[in-house]
Amino acid sequence: MAFEPPPPRSALTLRIVLSAFGLVLFAVSTALAVGYDLPAGWVIVFGLFTGVAFVDLVVVAWRKYSENG
Repeated sequence: MAFEPPPPRSALTLRIVLSAFGLVLFAVSTALAVGYDLPAGWVIVFGLFTGVAFVDLVVVAWRKYSENG
């Protein structure tokens, strides 16, 4: 009758939430940078971060899907 701890849970759901938040944050930042006519460097940087957040979201979602597969 020993106590057994619950099985470890994956942190992939939290990573999906954080990636989605980053994607929305940087997409809005890119749109605002374009809207407020900021220098092209800012738009490029925000756009790159948006792309990185999107790729991260896709990779983590794929890993979570494969884990439950």
